[in-house]
Amino acid sequence: MDSNIQIKYQFAWTSYYMEFADKLLPYKSNRPQLLELLKGVYEDLSLRYPFTEKDGMSIDDICPFTVFGCFNKGISNDNRIALMKGIGSKLGVKASVPTEFDGIPVINNMKAWFFAYKSERKEDDISNLWDVFEAGINYADNPSEVSKSTFIVCYDKVRRQLGIKWNLTMGLYWIRPFSYLNLDERNRSYLTQDGSPYSASITKISNLKQLPSAKIYLELISVCKKVFAKNDSPHHSFPELSHAAWTITTLKEQNKNHISASKGTLGWIFQGNPKYYDVIGAVKDLDIIIWSVKQYQNQIKKGDRAYIWVSGPEGGIVASGVILCDPEIRENDEPDPYAVSDKINTGESPVVDIELTHKITDAIIKREDLLADERLKNVSIINFPNATNFKLTTEQADTIDSIINGTYKRVEPKNTEEATPSASPRRYWIYAPGSNSSKWEEFYSQGIMGIGWDEMGDLKQYPSKDAMKTKMKELYGAEYSYTNSALATWQFANEIKAGDIVYAKKGMRKVIGRGIVESDYIFDAGRDEYRHIRKIKWTHNGEWEHPGQAVMKTLTDITPYTEYVQKLEAFFIDDDSADLIEEKEIVYDPYTEDDFLSEVFMNTERYSILVNLLKTKKNIILQGAPGVGKTFAAKRLAFSIMGQKDTSRVMMVQFHQSYSYEDFIMGFRPSKDGFELTPGPFYQFCKIAQDDDERDYFFIIDEINRGNVSKIFGELMMLIEKEKRGEKLRLLYSNELFSVPKNVYIIGMMNTADRSLAIIDYALRRRFAFFELEPAFDSEGFKTIIQQANNPKLNVLVEHIKALNDFISKDESLGSGFRIGHGYLCTNSEVTDEWLEAVVKYELLPLLGEYWFDEPSKIEQWAKRLSEALYD
Repeated sequence: MDSNIQIKYQFAWTSYYMEFADKLLPYKSNRPQLLELLKGVYEDLSLRYPFTEKDGMSIDDICPFTVFGCFNKGISNDNRIALMKGIGSKLGVKASVPTEFDGIPVINNMKAWFFAYKSERKEDDISNLWDVFEAGINYADNPSEVSKSTFIVCYDKVRRQLGIKWNLTMGLYWIRPFSYLNLDERNRSYLTQDGSPYSASITKISNLKQLPSAKIYLELISVCKKVFAKNDSPHHSFPELSHAAWTITTLKEQNKNHISASKGTLGWIFQGNPKYYDVIGAVKDLDIIIWSVKQYQNQIKKGDRAYIWVSGPEGGIVASGVILCDPEIRENDEPDPYAVSDKINTGESPVVDIELTHKITDAIIKREDLLADERLKNVSIINFPNATNFKLTTEQADTIDSIINGTYKRVEPKNTEEATPSASPRRYWIYAPGSNSSKWEEFYSQGIMGIGWDEMGDLKQYPSKDAMKTKMKELYGAEYSYTNSALATWQFANEIKAGDIVYAKKGMRKVIGRGIVESDYIFDAGRDEYRHIRKIKWTHNGEWEHPGQAVMKTLTDITPYTEYVQKLEAFFIDDDSADLIEEKEIVYDPYTEDDFLSEVFMNTERYSILVNLLKTKKNIILQGAPGVGKTFAAKRLAFSIMGQKDTSRVMMVQFHQSYSYEDFIMGFRPSKDGFELTPGPFYQFCKIAQDDDERDYFFIIDEINRGNVSKIFGELMMLIEKEKRGEKLRLLYSNELFSVPKNVYIIGMMNTADRSLAIIDYALRRRFAFFELEPAFDSEGFKTIIQQANNPKLNVLVEHIKALNDFISKDESLGSGFRIGHGYLCTNSEVTDEWLEAVVKYELLPLLGEYWFDEPSKIEQWAKRLSEALYD
């Protein structure tokens, strides 16, 4: 080693790192002992052992650079120092453990190995890494043509191995920081920027876009050393260069972030499930955390604010920080040591690096803290807790920051969902006074009605039904949806009014009382149970046969019914534990605008127009030629507006010539006792949406023009208009006042090549907006599919179909509505010649036969041209 090197205190770490490399080298021939040494250190420090294969078994080999990576990645300085002390003492390193790390590049936590999994790497990969490690030390300490030649051979052998990129130069820099050039992103940026004393010479040798060969790498080192030798050089060693590069690039980022902040940076909540990821452990250990981006990939940007949220009843915000990079695809070369489940390691996925600036694992900002502030009560994670990434407004992010920084001033929440005005008409309710009416005698004698859910506290503190559902999940477990229960508690606290009539029921067959509500909602904390009460004047006490079968919910608004005919499908035969009659909560996959645009071949502008049309008009018809993906687009349009693939809020039917009002709304059906009045799908769907009025529902009608729409909708034709939503009209077969809820959107599909299109009447056209879906052969998405298929015959066939579409458009008997859609050439299977032949022979040619049934010459002309694409 060059004894003339004067190491500044600022770079005192270099002596430790070089001695560490020297003491590590003998383990080249004793790697099993090295692995045992490492495992013991991690156990002693109670840190998670990071060296396991995909199957969870410990690795059986390791390279020296990966050992260095233990303390040269994005973990806290305390853990870096502890690991250096632990491993260094086992190796016999005598140099002082550094506490300052100026000029040391760190690697990505998720790419801290310099080799691939055992099943993916070659047999000699790790041995090759030991060879270049040894050759790097020898050439640095004893430069000669022989040691140089050996280094070049070893370096170039490793350069193309799986798991090796710029990290190889970082590893060489760690072991001999005065001899080797670190080419991490910061150094590369600094070396090539305008004004850098290195840029002119560096760029003549390499553009630094890919890891250089050994020969070029050594030339780059030589260029830098020549600059170091100059008296006026700003740097005289590689550590000084690396530190300067880090300082300059960091300042640029801070300036950029400051400019972004002045314009109002976005804030993002990143949620982690402790069942799958040790969020708390990762936050405590790491200074830079890597997080998957499942939503908003095109909106999340470098410099945005980030907040880490751990899910669960006791969850909330546990850390805040700043996003260091735009979302990018990275391949997970090694398991995440904080992953509790292998579901985390899913191969390539978009991720961001988040620098954690505030860790508050001992003072978590919980859901109730957000709900208690007007500015935070509607944070999206409260209302849609099943997603992974959540967007914050600037005001919301500023408010959360003030809580973390200790400058918070609470803003009292307003009740955003006002109860029905007292002047509203009297409403009628059917109600269960306790499990199996067990509280009836008590309630009757005290002149009250009450419901459970005592742990919820005062129900007036919740601004919405969704807030109530969230609290119920915290208190009683997240396996239920609590839709019915939250509806009951919301209505009991906010919608029941003095003067309303309440019928008490017992089970599903008996009515046991009638009363008139006399008070507003009261939370009586002094009661042992059933603390949510209202005063009521019970006018009747007895037992009467209920007409038919009563609903099973604890509390139901039956005002719209003049005859109580609603029947609910239930899982139990009585109302014991009626408050717990809930569907199991289903976690739906998130679905965003980006997902829609990637699957449906449409640009952002047309998507925005489509969404605005539907939201404005409430009813829309997607029309287009065969094969343009109308049904596919309709469902995904609904999912994109909902933000998730919630199939429970989407229903689809298909109209046909025999479809009727009785099928669609309500009609009599044969039963064992004669005929029974049976509700149809649209009626049932509207009832479900009515009870869940804070979320959107989508009713999809395929082939809408094939049915007699006026007859099918009947009197509801008026109620589907946007202006008439919520208005009540008496149904034809039932003495019931019915309305179409405002949160129901109707999406129809119409095939423009259907010659029955002309019969669509004005009544339908006036109530629907019409949106044309066109063949998308020239869209970027379809072009990508063509490229991935890599079938020359498919390329030729596409061009022939495009020419066919031009011909159809100009045909006076047809027109653009009869063009061929791109969907005919989309498949999840391999695009083979046989598949293409089947598409042409059994799908396209029969369709052309319908178009030109009386013009066989045109059929023959295009049959020949399409066949040429397959056989020429």
